[in-house]
Amino acid sequence: MTLTAPASAPPSQARSPASRRPVRPLRILLHIFLALVALGWLLPLALAVYASLRPYEETARLGYFSLPDDLTLDYYAEAWSQAELPRYYLNTLIIVVPGVLITLFLASFTAFAIARLRIPGRKTLLIVFTAGNLLPPQVLITPLYTLYTLIPLPAWLSDSQSLYDSYLGLILIHVAFQFGFCVFVMANFMRTIPEEISEAALVDGAGVWKRYWRLTLPLCRPVLAALSTLQFTWMYNDFLWALVLMSSGDKLPVTSALNNLRGQFFTDYNLLAAGSVLVALPTLIVFQLLHKQFVAGLTLGSTMG
Repeated sequence: MTLTAPASAPPSQARSPASRRPVRPLRILLHIFLALVALGWLLPLALAVYASLRPYEETARLGYFSLPDDLTLDYYAEAWSQAELPRYYLNTLIIVVPGVLITLFLASFTAFAIARLRIPGRKTLLIVFTAGNLLPPQVLITPLYTLYTLIPLPAWLSDSQSLYDSYLGLILIHVAFQFGFCVFVMANFMRTIPEEISEAALVDGAGVWKRYWRLTLPLCRPVLAALSTLQFTWMYNDFLWALVLMSSGDKLPVTSALNNLRGQFFTDYNLLAAGSVLVALPTLIVFQLLHKQFVAGLTLGSTMG
């Protein structure tokens, strides 16, 4: 006597009722809300690009919300040369690239100490770093300005021979304000890494530096990519600290280059729109290059543990 197992239903038939989820009204409302939010964010950018392609005389006569008679890229060439964007791009890179690298290095090492080393008061230290993000930078403008003018620097590092009006001063203020956020994010991410990996390296004789540099840091590449994208965007878009802590026009970052496109008695807003698009372009390129790592860094911590 032989027994035969009952034939199982095809996968498409077996999972068809379960795979079909009813469409809920709340889910439809959520998608409509997200679409409206996305449209609200993209509409100003689309309007700026549209205005930058039209002559000012045409928009002054017909309005910005009208069909174009002529589209041209002349405003982009004019904004590139009149605003001296290459020089200001270089100033921004001198400030942003060291600022991002220093912030991520110091924050990752501090987060490693909080998450992996048995140091006293590490939870309190993490709370202090997190609370520092709640301090509005505007309340520190006056004391920081005074302090920067009193801290001396050698002439080869600063023309003013003080921390004021120097690239170093602007880099330090960015590192100081972004440090706490990066420590908070990286410390929580490092806690999701199994401690057995670090304990095995400790048994093999690995010191603190080797466990940080050779073991933990390579596992943090997704969160490092996400933080580097955010930090580059935030430091690149900064205008407040450059305006307060610098006075030399040839040292200002690219966000201040748009002032060169404003006239004393007349401002061509189509030319200003073209300059704004050129200024915003590097952040869009960086995000496009790192968007996969950015999304992975934001979601990886939710699937580990």
